[in-house]
Amino acid sequence: MAGAADFDLYRPSEEHEMLRDSVRSLAEAKIAPFATAVDEEARFPQEARDALTANDLHAVHVPESYGGAGADALATCVVIEEVARVCCSSSLIPAVNKLGSLPVILSGSEELKKKYLAPLAKGDAMFSYCLSEPDAGSDAGGMKTRAVRDGDHWVLNGVKRWITNAGVSDFYTVMAVTDPEKKTRGGISAFVVEKGDEGVSFGAPEKKLGIKGSPTREVYLDNVRIPADRMIGAEGTGFATAMQTLDHTRITIAAQALGVAQGALDYAKGYVQERKQFGKPIGDFQGVQFMLADMAMKLEAARQLTYAAAARSERVSLGGDGKGEDLTFFGAAAKCYASDAAMEITTDAVQLLGGYGYTRDYPLERMMRDAKITQIYEGTNQVQRIVMARNLP
Repeated sequence: MAGAADFDLYRPSEEHEMLRDSVRSLAEAKIAPFATAVDEEARFPQEARDALTANDLHAVHVPESYGGAGADALATCVVIEEVARVCCSSSLIPAVNKLGSLPVILSGSEELKKKYLAPLAKGDAMFSYCLSEPDAGSDAGGMKTRAVRDGDHWVLNGVKRWITNAGVSDFYTVMAVTDPEKKTRGGISAFVVEKGDEGVSFGAPEKKLGIKGSPTREVYLDNVRIPADRMIGAEGTGFATAMQTLDHTRITIAAQALGVAQGALDYAKGYVQERKQFGKPIGDFQGVQFMLADMAMKLEAARQLTYAAAARSERVSLGGDGKGEDLTFFGAAAKCYASDAAMEITTDAVQLLGGYGYTRDYPLERMMRDAKITQIYEGTNQVQRIVMARNLP
């Protein structure tokens, strides 16, 4: 996989473009044929997981030292973008594997990394991220899940909500309160919880507007007793790790938004060249041309911002202190701008197909529904604007 030195802020390397071509071919051959059924049946896209795993694309971010591909941040975005172009639900496999495991990569002990990153890299396991709760969404610091020390173990109790791929993933990064007095200033710690731990159970899948192939469930922790060495980093550092993780992974949501927007634009372009009204293709009409021009302009602007953010993410993750990178601002900006653009582009793509776009016989209504969640998860776009305002470069 390409390294950070192989790309600048605005131009992916030849290796990144070769990766794009290979992932696009795989996605069109092995994932796209099942996208409609995955959505209609609201089932996990096992075909996509199998195809991605067989080609080492399910968790490309895992470092080579733990058996992974060692992909840089931009390469990871390219993978997610190209999968989302044909099936947004399927793109959550590599995206959430990164989200769930990045706290371990950033803050975990060497023993923890070896134990949990190796099976992830092999494709033997998936990773999810447990931050939100029924009463702690945008206000993540208001979480109530508790972890209490008991000798050489921690005992966890609580409920996590909106957990992507819950029930399918084998490992879960769980944020829990270890010191109620300190709250976000040293009172929250991070842990790895396994699906098979006694006391772990899952709620029914949420009935969602989009990304129906990616199960979203509550995770119940009922006196879950885990070894103390499953704490990620030092006690009290969990909230800082959670926020640092989101600085990096919001860029993958931007990549997902790019992908679904690109898929919608590609489909709409083809349609307007074939659909005829008043004796000529509707793509010949200036009104339609202007719509396509605006869609393409917004998409390319979003892509440049996302790739610039990915470059910053890579430089920080390679051991830099982040000074001068403004990663918090750029991660929030990329996620916010790309997801807003994706919602506009998919909506306009539906419009270009007219009545056909509104039916399930065509993929655009699915893309429009899928695009909506990118404005909501990993921090609503209203929250992203707060983050940006507090971190203006």
